[in-house]
Amino acid sequence: MSKHQKRLSVPNSWPVERKTEKFTVKAGAGPHGESGVPLLVVLRDVLGYVDSRKEARYALNQGSVLVNGDALDDEERPIGMFDILEFDERNEHYRVFPDEGGRLALTTIDADDADSKLGKIEGKQQVSGGATQLALHDGRTLEVDDASEYAGSDSIVVDEDDEILAHFSYEEGALVTAVEGRHAGEVGEIDDIQVTPGSSSNNVTVTQTNGDGFETVAEYVVVIDENFVDDETTDDAGETAADAESTADDEATDDDATDDGGDDE
Repeated sequence: MSKHQKRLSVPNSWPVERKTEKFTVKAGAGPHGESGVPLLVVLRDVLGYVDSRKEARYALNQGSVLVNGDALDDEERPIGMFDILEFDERNEHYRVFPDEGGRLALTTIDADDADSKLGKIEGKQQVSGGATQLALHDGRTLEVDDASEYAGSDSIVVDEDDEILAHFSYEEGALVTAVEGRHAGEVGEIDDIQVTPGSSSNNVTVTQTNGDGFETVAEYVVVIDENFVDDETTDDAGETAADAESTADDEATDDDATDDGGDDE
């Protein structure tokens, strides 16, 4: 298996420029599947806090970079939708949120909001002891004694101790954001859920206060609440994440490519 990742073939969710260099860092094993963005890309290409893999490793070894409350030491660890990033020394807190076009971007949040994370329920099953296990979009699982109120495609907010703080039902009138497809990053309320007979995907129509609304595949939307869309998507310099990534790529050093056998790391 190749240790390198060509920029032209990265998932659409990755906030990297595809034509400035040939390679970028490859995501390690972890949550979020293929759409997970390596932590190095976030630190270097989006935020501009480091210039190289070596600098990222040094920063992570200080234990001041937290993801979902845990200090990480792996710069290849995938970061994905609704993850919480914290930088203790900077007193900065971000939520990973889909931007227009499906690219993952960072939304600034308050410190109080960094102690919990939203998860989309993608499955549930009975486990030994009579409890029910909920499977979330990022691979996490948690057990609940009474799962009758939870259904597939609902969203829950879970704290660092796996306690459920809030529950948002997938139903007409629910506030949602599209995370895949041509409408990724758009927000609105579910107007109608269209159940398709057979094996085809269900569709939803979404209305928007400031927009024409849209229709998309039901699996592409996630139920959220108004707290998830009140803040501006930004990076440390006050630019949008897309602008920052372009700047960081243009300033990438030749030393990184030499150290990693031509890989832009």
